[in-house]
Amino acid sequence: MPDRADADTRRALVEAVRQLDALQLNRGSTGNASLRIDGGLLITPTGANASRLEPQDLTIVDHDGSFHGPWQPSSEWHFHHAIYAERPDVGAVVHTHSTFATALACHRRPLPAFHYMVAVSGADEVPCVAYHTFGTEALSAAVRSALRDRNACLMANHGLVTCAATMARAISIAAEIESLCQSYLAALALGEPPHLSKEEMARVLLKFKSYGQTARPAQPDAASSDAVGNDSARTSGAARAQARSRR
Repeated sequence: MPDRADADTRRALVEAVRQLDALQLNRGSTGNASLRIDGGLLITPTGANASRLEPQDLTIVDHDGSFHGPWQPSSEWHFHHAIYAERPDVGAVVHTHSTFATALACHRRPLPAFHYMVAVSGADEVPCVAYHTFGTEALSAAVRSALRDRNACLMANHGLVTCAATMARAISIAAEIESLCQSYLAALALGEPPHLSKEEMARVLLKFKSYGQTARPAQPDAASSDAVGNDSARTSGAARAQARSRR
C-alpha cells in the first residue's frame, strides 16, 4: 500500500524526537511523539532510541487502531490516538519523562497557577491524571479527558503529555511546563506559593491569544515618505496656481 507519511513528515518526526533528547526532556528510549497524517497518525516505535531512529523506522497507526511499519508502535499509541480523535485542532502529540515534570507527577500533584506562564498549557492549571498502567485504555481515557480543553497534563507516577497544532509548539509547551515544574518545586521549599486567582488567569489566557511574534504592518521607508511628501507638495502647489489663474 502507498505510504501515507511522506519523507518530509518522517524526517520531521525523527528530528523532533532528537530535539526532545537534546533539550533533556527525554533520554534514550523514554517518551514518544507523533504527528497526525491522513487517515491516522505517524508515531515512534516502541523502545526506539532517539540517536538510532531513522525515518523508515516510524509506524503508521490507522483510525481503526491497525498499524503498518517494520516495528510495533509505541506502547502509548492509545492516548495519542485518543487525543487526535478528541481534538481535531491537534496536529502533534509529545510525551516526555522530563525530570521535574515527572517528579511532580510522582507526587500526584497538579501544576497550579503559581505563575502566569502556566497559561501556556491553555488553561489555569496542568492537571495530574490518576495513575494507570502504561499502554492501557484506562490511561488513554484519562489523558483524553484531561486534554479535552487544554494542551498539557501530567500522568501520576509517569510523566507529561502535551499537544498542539504543530510539533514545534508541542515541544515548546513541554519545555515551558518542565521549567515551570522546576520553579514550582523550588518554591515549595518555603511552603505552598500563592496562586493566581481564576479571574486573573482568565485575563492572562485572553492575552495569550495574541501573545507572541506577529507580523507588523508594513511601514513606508524614508525615501517613500519623502516622495509622498514631495508629491503632495507639488499637487498642492499646482492647485494653488490653478486657483490664481481662475481669479
